Amino acid sequence: MGENSSGSPGRPLVGTVVSVNISRHKGERKKNVGTCRVTRLGLEGDGHSGEWHRQISLLAQESIRKMVDLGLDVGPGDFAENITTQGLDLISLPVGTKLQLGEEVLLEVTQRGKVCHDRCAIFYQAGDCVMPREGIFARVLAEGEVKVGDKIVVDRERTLKHGKEIRYSHHQR
Repeated sequence: MGENSSGSPGRPLVGTVVSVNISRHKGERKKNVGTCRVTRLGLEGDGHSGEWHRQISLLAQESIRKMVDLGLDVGPGDFAENITTQGLDLISLPVGTKLQLGEEVLLEVTQRGKVCHDRCAIFYQAGDCVMPREGIFARVLAEGEVKVGDKIVVDRERTLKHGKEIRYSHHQR
């Protein structure tokens, strides 16, 4: 493949979109739609779209696999993430990081982790949930289409060197 996600100097950080997930309302598990238009507010038709800093959520397949290893029957979209990725250590990306998805979409990481105000069904089943500590959130900088199989490239040239970081601990109240 010639690219990796190790962050070696001079080599791009590259991952893959494995699922594009939407739901009409907040608090619902999202369904993989395969491809979706990304507008300036987020994924078209998604309940989390809007004028705020968490327009799009991302979670790594590797994080979901941790929950599967605990015996849960979960997969992409079950943690309400919009984009399920593979091959990138998302939580290591600082706030301000720019992510190019496919040919058109450009996102900026705005938050790492989140406060879990109401423990979800997954937490009650497994005693743990990865989204609050391993999910990231982004705002849309450039609109376009995102689809399963698209490359995700960490755009080092457009990434801010300093960003205000919002980092929440797991299930903080």
